[in-house]
Amino acid sequence: MANNTSAGGYYPPVGFHFKVDFVGIGNDNDSRFQTVSGLNVEYDTEAYKEGGENRFEHKLPLRSKYPDLSLKRGMLTDSKVIRWVLDALQNRTFKPVQINVMLLNEEHQPLKTWNIFNAWPKKWAVSDFNAQENSVVIETLDISYNYFTVK
Repeated sequence: MANNTSAGGYYPPVGFHFKVDFVGIGNDNDSRFQTVSGLNVEYDTEAYKEGGENRFEHKLPLRSKYPDLSLKRGMLTDSKVIRWVLDALQNRTFKPVQINVMLLNEEHQPLKTWNIFNAWPKKWAVSDFNAQENSVVIETLDISYNYFTVK
């Protein structure tokens, strides 16, 4: 396994070599996405004003919040993941799954894995069709989830 160091120092991993695994559904093509966004977490806070202290407010952490996960790829015509999405959006049959987003190294092994829990489809969009352009149809999935862990 190659390491990310050299005589000049550390080289961070590249952001274009990754895989998305929908645990229990999908196939090899369902793991290939163009972009993944929304892997961040932040705390809601509450301001507390201390009597007699006028220079600042105390900010106390409340609960963490996670934005929707957004996945984009060239449209697949036969996708188990899209069947899962449409089953939720059209039939209101929501079956939450775990999604693993893996940042890969040169040997296609995971460097970091984000395990996303209780994920369910919130939105599915398809790019515009335009007879004057020669472009690939892109589908976008917006996924809501409870939380993620990083390994």
